[in-house]
Amino acid sequence: GRIDMKIGIVSDTHGCVHTWRNVFSYLQDADLILHAGDVLYHGPRNAIPAEYQPAELVKELNSCPVPLVFAAGNCDAEVDSMVLEAPLQNPFAFVQLEDLRILLSHGHRQSLAEKELLAKKYKVQLFIEGHTHLPVLEKKDACIFLNPGSPCMPKTAEKRGTFAVLEKGSLSIRYVDSGEVYQTMAL
Repeated sequence: GRIDMKIGIVSDTHGCVHTWRNVFSYLQDADLILHAGDVLYHGPRNAIPAEYQPAELVKELNSCPVPLVFAAGNCDAEVDSMVLEAPLQNPFAFVQLEDLRILLSHGHRQSLAEKELLAKKYKVQLFIEGHTHLPVLEKKDACIFLNPGSPCMPKTAEKRGTFAVLEKGSLSIRYVDSGEVYQTMAL
């Protein structure tokens, strides 16, 4: 594979602490976790989930033994960035791991054309975004576009939460409840 690391990819945790613990149970041995935003706040368009405990989630994320990189989402405010130790990078985070270039964005600000342009401009092989709560894994030209979906507020028909993992040269979107693969693609 291109890199020998295990990278966890998650988005739209919206303050759901128990779901984060479930996601992290699969990622304890990861080298890095990339979070595509909407970290703590449930957002005015969403119902408040039963497990909504943003202060608890802050503690878990700040004490996480795996390094975290965050892109700022539309529900992430200045107060969120004050409590999280890692910065909420805006409008995107650029991550280079060995020869793999990754752009991490919440994705709500750019059109598809703008995303494709950004991918070309920064010569990224992996463009990660969130926001829609719908998992996506597709290749366009030289770039793979990945949305890990939301682990706690999924908008898929079967309403099962998802996250993603990059390891051994393969990208996979997985269900939080079982760890089984929803979709996979070679990098």
